[in-house]
Amino acid sequence: MGFKHNNVLHQNHFRKDWQSRVRTWFDQPGRKLRRRQARKTKAASLGVRPLTLLRPAVRAQTVRYNRKVREGRGFTLAELKEAGIGRKEARGVGIVVDHRRRNLSEEGKALNVQRLKVYKERLIVFPRNAKKPKTGDSTGEELTAPTVRTGLPLTDSYEHETPRKITEEEREFEAYRTLRTERAVARHEGKRKQREAKKAEEEANKKK
Repeated sequence: MGFKHNNVLHQNHFRKDWQSRVRTWFDQPGRKLRRRQARKTKAASLGVRPLTLLRPAVRAQTVRYNRKVREGRGFTLAELKEAGIGRKEARGVGIVVDHRRRNLSEEGKALNVQRLKVYKERLIVFPRNAKKPKTGDSTGEELTAPTVRTGLPLTDSYEHETPRKITEEEREFEAYRTLRTERAVARHEGKRKQREAKKAEEEANKKK
């Protein structure tokens, strides 16, 4: 490295004894073994349970990627209700719940409800006390059935509409104007009912 002009010369110190301060990782194989043994011990103490939590099938965001089906964060409360599974019960049997998510289509909701029902049919819940099983616990032959530790695949069971020509009725339909009209009708519904009730009351008073 060269120096220019009348500047102060660098005073580089290279006698720091860096070999004694460098960090080593010679215990990596031992730590790997201990982590593996800890995982086995934890799995044995937890008992038989799904390897992964059940998550909903959702569409990826934006028009570019929405043809792809991926795992979502959690099932909606409406999906759980339609599948006959309680919110607290779902969290106890490996189903993830997301109270913020909303269903925007009937197809997507039906797909996740079916996903929950299939999972519920396969689910085997071992009772804490075999002599006194609680509601929802598996009994009899279900307890001796072979356990499958695999999750449900992400599949889109709905057949997509094949390409077709747009009809004249569809061309004439104005979606934006229709939405605005329906929104206005819903917004003024309360006032309209009040006005009609007041008019009916006035007519009734006139007849008297």
